Amino acid sequence: MHHIGIDLAWGLKNPTGLAVLDDGGRLVHVSAVRTDDEIAAALEPWTSGPCIVAIDAPLLVTNETGNRRAERELNADFAKFQAGAHPTNQGKPEFSDGDTRGGRLVRRLGLDPDPRSGRARRAIEVYPHAATVALFRLGRTLKYKNKPGRTVDGLRAELLVLMGHLEAVPELHLGAEWVVLRTAVETARRKSALRVVEDQVDAVVCAYVGWVAVRRPDDVTTYGSATEGAIVTPTLPPDLVPGPAPVAVDPALRAIQEYADGFAATAEAAEQALALVTGLLDEAGINYLSIAGRAKTVASYAEKAMREVDGVRLYADPARDIGDTVGVRVILYVQSDVVAVAELLGDQVVVHDDRDLGSQTAREGRFGYSSRHLQIGLDAARAGEWPALVDRRVQVQVRTVLQHAWAEFEHDIRYKGTVPAEHASEFDRRFTLAAGLLELADQEFTAIRERLRSPEPADSADEDPDDPRIAPRELAAFLAGQYADAGWSRPDHYDWISGLLLELGVTSLVELGEVLRSADDAAIAERMGYRYPPGAVRRLDDALLAGFGRRYVDLHGNADRRDALAARWEKLRS
Repeated sequence: MHHIGIDLAWGLKNPTGLAVLDDGGRLVHVSAVRTDDEIAAALEPWTSGPCIVAIDAPLLVTNETGNRRAERELNADFAKFQAGAHPTNQGKPEFSDGDTRGGRLVRRLGLDPDPRSGRARRAIEVYPHAATVALFRLGRTLKYKNKPGRTVDGLRAELLVLMGHLEAVPELHLGAEWVVLRTAVETARRKSALRVVEDQVDAVVCAYVGWVAVRRPDDVTTYGSATEGAIVTPTLPPDLVPGPAPVAVDPALRAIQEYADGFAATAEAAEQALALVTGLLDEAGINYLSIAGRAKTVASYAEKAMREVDGVRLYADPARDIGDTVGVRVILYVQSDVVAVAELLGDQVVVHDDRDLGSQTAREGRFGYSSRHLQIGLDAARAGEWPALVDRRVQVQVRTVLQHAWAEFEHDIRYKGTVPAEHASEFDRRFTLAAGLLELADQEFTAIRERLRSPEPADSADEDPDDPRIAPRELAAFLAGQYADAGWSRPDHYDWISGLLLELGVTSLVELGEVLRSADDAAIAERMGYRYPPGAVRRLDDALLAGFGRRYVDLHGNADRRDALAARWEKLRS
């Protein structure tokens, strides 16, 4: 016998979900169609023999106004769980003559609409919201139906919770087609994409209600009657009480729901984390290729929370164990800058965890993934400035551009692609070889950068002869000699501070040398309390601040950082 679920749209504009379970609970078909002809054609292989067709739509409407008896009786049990049925009567245009789309479909398929008939080919009316409350002991219905005010991420999370409940039913074997549906939900970016999947998931719920009605008839309740319209649903557990949230099947489902509910705050925290880290690196003058931040999407969080290794959940308590919901990635040019950024974060924020994965790999005598991962949080002094980050941990990944290229490609191949088993060992060898070559290249880039620290004449062929400022490349070469122990600054920072020098009337390296001659670098470093290797531009910035004081603070080019500069000046004066 086949157990068929139809999440029937009342009109032809919206999709209708179809699902078929065999006697063993195996999902043998799931799809979405629109017309009655398409429904009949899609189900034909399973409706010609013994079957029960569970339809989420009225099959019979005889009352002119109000609720049918079936709805009144069901609502008495389920309304307090937000699972009450909507009124169905002939006053609605869909049922004006007492006929219904569900009833017409039942007649077309030649099914007996009496839920108590016991015939080999029959139809029953079901209601998924009430069914899920009873089946999965929910304190309220899941909010995966689109309504005003509900977001895509919220709808997705609720639908994933429902799918997780179905996946946990031992009698169901959902198979590859279900995996396709879950992937569609996890990757959906529009409500319309979720709607198509939602109808098919509801159809699976309908089919399972039909399965229970056949296999365990004592576990279902029939509201109403065959002559007035009847609704069949799993019996409400007598000890179940209404609640503000569904009773989670496991910590993963509960964590997914909580993460979806708080996603707006997480997204705001990600924006503030990106601004915080960017500001720290810019203030320190550390050269970087890029800084990016993100909040883990609800779909990505759900996938990670449900991830298994050899049939065992990877995260026993996802809410506690998944620490990368807010992440910042810093891409640098050379390995020494990775160390500088880690030291900077250690000085400016609270570092809860610091793992050098490249060193771990090296200690094991291997080449492979290299990245510095830090879990950071705010100290009390910064709480007012970054309120969204209070009591949150942010994962900061710091790596060179070559380490990043290897990590992204390796992740794309191993985790997003499919590596044939016969090629696995070959791919391992090739990835190891590439990692070793990139480590060597990182070392060479460091050597090149160190060589460039020594002052040499700069090629000025591309400089504008009418620009009165000191050319940025000449300034970079000069500062490399002036501050031999300083880190390399961002290229645009040399251009920026050259403009500040112009405001001070310093337009040549000779004049700059005279300005810096009286600067006490050791005293400045002591008063500033550097705990990280500041970039060359930051060193010059502090020297100019010490030498020119309030005049430097008030320069036009410093308007956007005047308060911060004034605080640094007080530090130097003390």
